[in-house]
Amino acid sequence: MDKTMNLTLKVWRQKSANSTGKFENYQLEAVSEDSSFLEMLDILSEQLVEKGQEPIAFDHDCREGICGACSMTINGIPHGPERGTTACQLHMRHFHDGQTITIEPWRAKPFPVMKDLVVDRTPLDRIIQAGGFITARAGSAVDANAMPIAKEVADYAMDAAACIGCGACVAACPNASAMLFTGAKVSHMNSLPQGKPEKHRRTLAMVTTMDGEGFGGCTNIGECEAACPKSISLDMIAHLNRDYAAAQVRNFFHPVA
Repeated sequence: MDKTMNLTLKVWRQKSANSTGKFENYQLEAVSEDSSFLEMLDILSEQLVEKGQEPIAFDHDCREGICGACSMTINGIPHGPERGTTACQLHMRHFHDGQTITIEPWRAKPFPVMKDLVVDRTPLDRIIQAGGFITARAGSAVDANAMPIAKEVADYAMDAAACIGCGACVAACPNASAMLFTGAKVSHMNSLPQGKPEKHRRTLAMVTTMDGEGFGGCTNIGECEAACPKSISLDMIAHLNRDYAAAQVRNFFHPVA
């Protein structure tokens, strides 16, 4: 038989981006420990609708831990208490009967709250649009071995590509820095031969866009790595710093168009 628990939920409610939000308390009974965190919120929303109240707004999509949409802070920790886990993959067995759970949106100036637990994360999209791509013509599919890539390079690129762009690193950072996100995206493209022709232009464009979006600077606190659901390493920030310094030097002598 499934174990169940009774919970007190302290949820941030905010009608719109222009309204003032506040925490509302809800009592939820007989929650199965096998439920996911988002399923638990679904149950709460169903009960609110039955009472004629507005359900809780929160982002979600795949519920498989790969889309990055389920951006919420649980008891002060982005995505909750489990390391390397998204909110949608967090299960209620990691909480206990009678516990009070505080649920709020990302807290970062570049991520304004739109409604309840939903924030505007399009600044991350604009960083990607600035350079997270290659412009070489792909053409038809080529043989997998047409462009040999060393295993250590391929592994490093895959580690960087694991970033799902959820923004937990920004929410966890006291400076609201997006360096881990940007570092992962830059490192992914710059480490592969397909991305090297535009390496310097890409690095300058993405960092310039990141700064222009109002994200803070990195002071090596490390909260970003701790909160990242994909455990992206701080090495990505070091890689970004090296590539940015090299791009600035090259741009000084050969300005990027």
